[in-house]
Amino acid sequence: MTSANTSVEALAEAFGPPLYRYDLRELDAAHDRLTRALPGPHTLYYSLKANPHPRIAERLHRLGCRAEVTSESELETALAAGCPPAHCMVGGPGKTPALLDHALAHGVRDFSAESHGDLHRIGAAAGRAGTTARCLLRINPDHTSSAQAALTMAGLSSQFGVDAATVHADPEHYTRVPNAQLTGLHLYMGTGLDTTDALLTQFETALTTAAALAELGLPLERLNLGGGFGAPYAHAAVPSDFPGLRPQLAALLDEFTPSWTEGSPEIVYESGRYLTAPCGTLVCSVVDTKTSQGTTYVVLDAGINQLGGTARARHPPVPIEAHPLTPSPAPPTECRLVGPLCSPLDTWHEALPLQLPTPGDLFTVPNVGAYGLTAALIGFLGHRPAAEICVDGDTVVSATRLRLQRSPLAPRARSPY
Repeated sequence: MTSANTSVEALAEAFGPPLYRYDLRELDAAHDRLTRALPGPHTLYYSLKANPHPRIAERLHRLGCRAEVTSESELETALAAGCPPAHCMVGGPGKTPALLDHALAHGVRDFSAESHGDLHRIGAAAGRAGTTARCLLRINPDHTSSAQAALTMAGLSSQFGVDAATVHADPEHYTRVPNAQLTGLHLYMGTGLDTTDALLTQFETALTTAAALAELGLPLERLNLGGGFGAPYAHAAVPSDFPGLRPQLAALLDEFTPSWTEGSPEIVYESGRYLTAPCGTLVCSVVDTKTSQGTTYVVLDAGINQLGGTARARHPPVPIEAHPLTPSPAPPTECRLVGPLCSPLDTWHEALPLQLPTPGDLFTVPNVGAYGLTAALIGFLGHRPAAEICVDGDTVVSATRLRLQRSPLAPRARSPY
């Protein structure tokens, strides 16, 4: 740990752009906002997919979050951050036997099953480990309530969860899987829900669906209501504190799960984006400016290889706003903001009003602590990944850089599965 000037300018001078600055105190503030917005008692999982940086995982563990992971690497990060295996849950639609064996060997017993086949693979792995896995069955409701979601993940044809109608037709099909003890349900409708009304609508759908399945005899010791708590991405804005959510959601829980305040069922939420987005700022610099056929281009030393790979792949792509650290008084010009990659796809914004910069000027992108570096095309063209600097007040607590490198690989042993 080193005491330092932790301003953007000082970090850019010390480490060079491009770099991510993660402010751990912003992480604390986001966690406080979310936990105050949710009725208690509840259990909150941090979804490491949003940002698997070890210091972020460690801080959120210290704040009381459990860990939702989808890979061996994420699990190892969570465990190294101090999260006990009993507080880790493995989810995702593509859990391989190798991942399941790895998780069980490290003491993890909680899983979210996305299909009947997934449930059987979890049970088979638990049998090989001589234990029983505790499973939530992820449900895809019959209709969506997430019209306001940035990404809808339920209520339509989806790789996520089992269709509710399918479970209704044969509930015992999911309760008699050897070594896979069904303990409850998991419903996650969509992500990027940034209003109280949108969240309440999805939670009501989830609770209605869960109550109907519980009447068929499916166990409901735990109910994972997901989350989808929205936060600003790559533009300047303040996250919502979801006014009114706490009492209105408590009323819904009272209606559909009357004993929830006594832990029956245990109410679970997940969050990645909301917890981490505000803590991250990407700092980059201008390499060149040019005009081509009437369009002004600002070429930066960071592009979709450092930020926005998944965001720009959406339809329509999410625009990314980078602004000069020290604006000039010159009138703005519409600029196309592009990165250094040899591809026209490496575009952050088609027409962003900017005072025309000069090479070397620093630009910043706010609210990118979630789905930043590890959601980008890190390996494309082989540019070094941006440095990642974690600060806590006036202290730099971590300064690291991811490395992509090849290593020798021997053929694996024949799989017994």
